[in-house]
Amino acid sequence: MSDKLKIKLSIADRVYPLTIDPAQEEGLRKAAKNIEQLAKKFEQNYAVRDKQDVLAMCALQFASKIEQNGIEQTEGTKEAEERLKALEDLVSSKLAMK
Repeated sequence: MSDKLKIKLSIADRVYPLTIDPAQEEGLRKAAKNIEQLAKKFEQNYAVRDKQDVLAMCALQFASKIEQNGIEQTEGTKEAEERLKALEDLVSSKLAMK
């Protein structure tokens, strides 16, 4: 069993103490940094004063990226499957000729 690590992350002017696996630390710190940067961008560009609105906008931005990546991955998988099926058909037809 691995030891847990206690860290503190600052997001939107609040500190969140977390107990995590050491392998998660880098990802969590990067995620917190990305949220902070995006929140500052929204505050500057849209004159939003309410932190809850800024965090909701951040959540929407990140969630939409995840969903879009899933859609693109699904489309890529379908295309690969179609190409493999065409290749399989071609090989089968060539083998049947012999």
